[in-house]
Amino acid sequence: MAVLIALVTVCSTALGGVLALRSKDSMHLLLGLSGGLLLGLVSFDLLPEVFTLNTSHFGSVPSVMVFFVLGFLLLHIIEGFSGAHEPAESEYTDHHEHSHGITTGIIGASAMVVHVFLDGVALGLSFHVSKALGFAVAIAVISHAFTDGLNTVALLMNSGNWKKSSVYLLGLDGVARISGAAAGTYLAISDQFLAGYLALFAGMLIYLSTSHILPEAHSTHPSRLTLVMTALGVAAMYCIVNLG
Repeated sequence: MAVLIALVTVCSTALGGVLALRSKDSMHLLLGLSGGLLLGLVSFDLLPEVFTLNTSHFGSVPSVMVFFVLGFLLLHIIEGFSGAHEPAESEYTDHHEHSHGITTGIIGASAMVVHVFLDGVALGLSFHVSKALGFAVAIAVISHAFTDGLNTVALLMNSGNWKKSSVYLLGLDGVARISGAAAGTYLAISDQFLAGYLALFAGMLIYLSTSHILPEAHSTHPSRLTLVMTALGVAAMYCIVNLG
């Protein structure tokens, strides 16, 4: 099941990449909705589940919250060293575009491949817990797979490599996501390890939502409707979790 859903996420990533090249005016609304879906998934499904699976503590702090913070910091540190999160109009791009653009694009794209592989693993592992959690994670992964396509193409456009490399890297992202889902499906792991990994994944999702998706949604088309779409995404995930 996880592998089949991963195939859907590949289509979602490809769609995001194509739309990134066409720059539709409604993109900010889709990004706002995606950010809300991710926030709802972490708050209403992932975190309650990991607290049930693992009740151990690291000092006086629940172990799963340590993994949650580590997941957030992991992506933050990777992007800090690679420069992959620098916007097109930033000081970094203005002064270092020619000397560091290609390197940043390669490192950023490599980090994206690792990220989508871990997405696939989380998708496969979530079905070990329950079908309800698996489908809830699937909805969020499909949602932000779309933004993965956007970010991959945008990164390549900033580095000047997108014309030759965008199709190749989007395909590589797809292979990584399917491979991760297959690995997560057939791994035999303990509840404690599963809880730790899902908590790590939750931290990554919060980072992606708050530092990439929502800022991008408001950067070029700030509007109240974008806020409404974010709230709608949270409400939709709340309903999905309750139905599950």
